[in-house]
Order: sequence, then structure tokens, then C-alpha cells
Amino acid sequence: MKTYAYGKQSISFGDIWEVVKVLRSPLLTQGPKVKEFEDALCAYTGAKYCVVVANGAAALHLAMLSLELYPGDQAITTPITFAATANSVLYAGGVVKFADVQTDTANIDPIEIVKNITDKTKVLVPVHFAGQSCDMQKIREIADKHNLFVVEDAAQAIGSEYNGHKVGSCKYSDLAIFSFHAVKTVTTGEGGSITTNNKNLYEKLLMLRTHGITRNVNYFTRDEGPWYCEQHVLGFNYRLTDFACALGISQLKRLEGFTKRRREIVEFYKNAFSDDERFGYLTEMPYSKACFHLFPLLINFKKIKSDKKEIFEKLKQKNIHVQVHHIPVYWHPYYQKLGFNHGDCPVAENYYRSAVSLPLYPGLMDADLRYIVDTVKQFC
Repeated sequence: MKTYAYGKQSISFGDIWEVVKVLRSPLLTQGPKVKEFEDALCAYTGAKYCVVVANGAAALHLAMLSLELYPGDQAITTPITFAATANSVLYAGGVVKFADVQTDTANIDPIEIVKNITDKTKVLVPVHFAGQSCDMQKIREIADKHNLFVVEDAAQAIGSEYNGHKVGSCKYSDLAIFSFHAVKTVTTGEGGSITTNNKNLYEKLLMLRTHGITRNVNYFTRDEGPWYCEQHVLGFNYRLTDFACALGISQLKRLEGFTKRRREIVEFYKNAFSDDERFGYLTEMPYSKACFHLFPLLINFKKIKSDKKEIFEKLKQKNIHVQVHHIPVYWHPYYQKLGFNHGDCPVAENYYRSAVSLPLYPGLMDADLRYIVDTVKQFC
């Protein structure tokens, strides 16, 4: 019997061959495929510069470091995200504030952003949840009014668009990050990237990615020979391998097909659940064309015979492995110790209580979707 995960990579023979070619080459890391992948991401998104890194969390970390947060500087983000978004602010020495989300999208609410701005606020970090872009024009207007940076957490959103512009173009932001984790729309196994149109930030990111060391003679205080390099900042080893980049290049060529099938699957789910008062789903806004990394089904547990834990267990018995995205970040014990409390973002908490992410990946056939839908309805 088939097993259905909530997310799954799609690896072709072409993907495998591209990786094998690098494994047979002289350079497994710091070779030509790194720049080739970065150039391909720039060509796809329209951004001027790109730096690929070890994972999405590393991308967020370096993005925050490049903006030079000082102790007490605040960043506003959403609680409906993976913890790495908020963690990256803390890594850089900043303070996190959580703004509540919109009921219809589960994306950060611009009105709530404004409520949370103080004279210590330095960065806004909108997260394109489930692959749908936040309202970036509004967020950029808020940032400009208050002289703030904008970092798009687009970990879930490669392939998505906002007002006809590719997410990652940085048209409305200073930096944007992607994740290439195995369940993302494009994967390198692990991996991430940062795009920007700011040359100064780009050069900082290059240095931060490799221990803070540079071989760029324009930064040298002296030049002792062809072996020479200098460390100018405290950086990290966040490099991505050439074989991971080779996989990313190959995957990127298939992105449009991945996105097309994901959108078809979401349309199938919406049609299947739309006429049933037990279920709901998030709204795709007119300004957005989502890649749909996730499909959170919103279940009205007051109208069904099982609670969420029971639904999980029953579906697991039928080889359907669902998930919840996401636990509000400030509910985690670590963040509770920082002074956050249940009830801080009531819309986000209501969303969390109802959400169950159904399987969503290009390999699902319509027959698989019918089985998943029928089984969910049976147990609800």
C-alpha cells in the first residue's frame, strides 16, 4: 500500500546524473557549480545578486548579520513560521517581536506590524507562509515610513509571484531568503540562498559565508602573494557543495512544472472540501500566485467526532502522514522563557488549532488525492 507524506522531493534521472557528473569532477565544493546556481537563481528571480548557503536557517542568520543588528534592535515577524525565522534575529543579537496574522491567509498582518513598531525596530521579516506572498507593497510602504529594512523569509515560496514579480526579486525588500530543504518545491537536500539588489550587502554576505575571510584584493590591508587572504569579520562555514548546487540547477529547470502540478493539487483539494462546513482553507489573494508549498486544511473541530490527535493517528493507520504548520513560535518553551505568553497573537493561535497540512507534492496522482480526501472525510 502506498504511503503519503505531507511533502516529498521529486528527483529525476536527470537530477541524479547532474550530481554524478560533479562527483566525478575535481571539485566537490567551492567549484564552478556554486556560481552557476547563484546565476541561475538571479536569472529566475530577477535579483541582481545571490549567495547560496548551507540551509535556509543559515540564509536567515547571514541576512540578519549583514544588516548589523545591535543589542536591543528589534525585528518584527510572524508566529506562524518555523522557529528559524525568529532564532536568526536572536543569533544576530536582536530582539524578536511577533505580529499577529491575517485570518484569510495566515500571513503577517500589516496592521499588526504597525502596532508593534517602536523606536527600537530595525527590521521587518514577513514570511510567505505555505508559498503565498505577503502583501509586500504595503509592507515596503510601512518600512519606508519608519526607515526599516525588509527581509523576506521566502523559505516556502520559490516559484511564487507577487503582483507579477517573482518572489526573491527583492523589488519590495532588501534581502530575500529561500530554503532548498528536501520537502521544498526545489531541493538540494539541504541548502538555502539569499538574494539582494544591494551590492554592499552582497559583498558582506560572501565574506560571512566563508568564516569572514576574503580573497578580494579590494579589501586587503596588504598583499603578500597569490596564497594570501584576510579575515575581516567573524563569519561562519555556511558554504554549499557543488553537487548540491548541481542538483539545484537541475531542479530549477523543472520549477515551472512543479508549481503547475502543486497548483492543480490545491485546486483539487479546494473543490473537494469547499461544499463541506466541517472544512475550510486559506484564501489565495489577487496579488499572489502561490507555488503552494503546503495545503493547510482548516478543520472545524467543533463539528466533527475526533480531535486533532485522533485524526493524526487514524490517518497514519491509512498511511496518510499529515502535519501541522506551524506551532506558534512563542509557544515553544524557549520563547516562553523570554517572556512571551499564550494569547499574544489570537488569530495565529486560532489558525494553529484548526490547521492540518495534507500531502502535497508533484508525485501525487488524482487517484491518490481522491483516496486522501475520502479518508479525511471518513475520519472527520
